[in-house]
Amino acid sequence: MARRSGDGRQGLGWAACCLGFLLKLLAFLQAFAAVSALLYAAWILSRWARHHQIRLQDLLPGLWFPSLVMAAGLFYCLLLLAGYLAAEINNGCCLCFYTIPAMAMMLLEAALAAHLTVNEHWIQDLPEDRTGELHNLLSFIHNNLDLCKWVALAIFATQALSLFLAMILRAMLSARTMDYDSDEDFVVIRRPLLVAQAPPPFLPTTSDTRGLRPDLWSSRMRHKYGLNTSDYTYNTLDANAAPPQ
Repeated sequence: MARRSGDGRQGLGWAACCLGFLLKLLAFLQAFAAVSALLYAAWILSRWARHHQIRLQDLLPGLWFPSLVMAAGLFYCLLLLAGYLAAEINNGCCLCFYTIPAMAMMLLEAALAAHLTVNEHWIQDLPEDRTGELHNLLSFIHNNLDLCKWVALAIFATQALSLFLAMILRAMLSARTMDYDSDEDFVVIRRPLLVAQAPPPFLPTTSDTRGLRPDLWSSRMRHKYGLNTSDYTYNTLDANAAPPQ
């Protein structure tokens, strides 16, 4: 049973290592999108800084678009870093710090996509972008709509797969922890190598051959001393009997 439990833990360990590697690979691929968002926001701000002075109070609401893109890219990078570290150390607590924000981000993306699909005049609800890059981005998406759709679907599918692998990995780590706890509660009863044997029963060191062989003793006494053993009536088997006078 212990051997079977050890084989099961070894199999879970190999599976956890494979899932951790896949999770790190997906995080590395998603990092391109996160870093691209950061670089795009930095490029917009640097271009704006060539002709205008950037002050902290001017970021909102005038420069809300590059600020939003930079905040989203920074959050995405931190999330991917948490997922990478969680997959590296195989810790269930760290995986929780990745799965919960990742699930919230995916729900927000799905809600945003549904709102953009239903509301055709969503562009009018947005505040004015002083940089003008939002209009340029929308023109690029409109001219390359098919490519942008496939890129968005690929990113969303990668996020969903990463979240799925993280949840499976967390469940496997929890199962392995429970297996370790059950093995600690299991007590193996073994026989000792050296079994203490009971001492032999006490036997008298001397034996009265007269009680065991009375006929032989009587015949010897008659031949040696000329005695008549019938005169001696004491019991030779009784240790407390008085000796003959």
